[in-house]
Amino acid sequence: MSTSMQERRDAIAQFVTAEGSVTFGQLKKAFSNVSEMTLRTDLKALDEARRIVRTHGGARSVEYVVGTDDLLLNRSTRNVEAKALIARKAKGLVRPDSTIFLDSGTTTTALARELDDVRMLAFTNSLTCAAELARLERARTIMVGGSLNRFSMSLNGSKTIEQVGELSFDLLFLGVTSFQSSSGFACGSDDEAALKRALIAHAERTVVLMDSSKLGQRSTFKICDLADVDCVVSDENLTEHFKKYCEEAEVEVL
Repeated sequence: MSTSMQERRDAIAQFVTAEGSVTFGQLKKAFSNVSEMTLRTDLKALDEARRIVRTHGGARSVEYVVGTDDLLLNRSTRNVEAKALIARKAKGLVRPDSTIFLDSGTTTTALARELDDVRMLAFTNSLTCAAELARLERARTIMVGGSLNRFSMSLNGSKTIEQVGELSFDLLFLGVTSFQSSSGFACGSDDEAALKRALIAHAERTVVLMDSSKLGQRSTFKICDLADVDCVVSDENLTEHFKKYCEEAEVEVL
């Protein structure tokens, strides 16, 4: 294999890994000097080498597909401005003297960073959320225990679900990996999906924090349907189709 071909394929693999999931159109734009036929050949070769996973219409990182839901460090560099906007919107939903649960994820971590120092009880299974909440003096923070997922820097598993079963929350801020109208919200880890369903069952109100890039994406493990949540907080780029779908399901959109 020539050096230039190796360098190009290395760059493609790095791009897919950094983005987590990309369409073929995004690849063509990112590698505009490469022909479509060559790109498809490169994707096939990278897939066979198990450096990426080819999908219908694009490619995904290996971590994204095999149930790890991608490294939190990778996700933290994507759609930063959108996540900051979502966090600013979402913090307006938090009332003093309430009980909240912050799910794991980069957007919930952004929310934890934005929260005002008011009296409240904040639960979380996320190490990064807990680190952000540590700055608050008036809030009391409690972590639920469980097995460490080093990719999402969170705790989950049967012990976590068992603890959640003994609790109830006024407000749940839920992180998701993807949404499709046919299958609802989903993520890439079966343990995390099971925990998220348990959290929804014990929350008075469920708020999904989701940037618009997750619309139309596909993940392996279903969390819930749109009708199972109460509110979606997103950026300014949601499709009219999704907004209409939320209206029909009586789900608030912020």
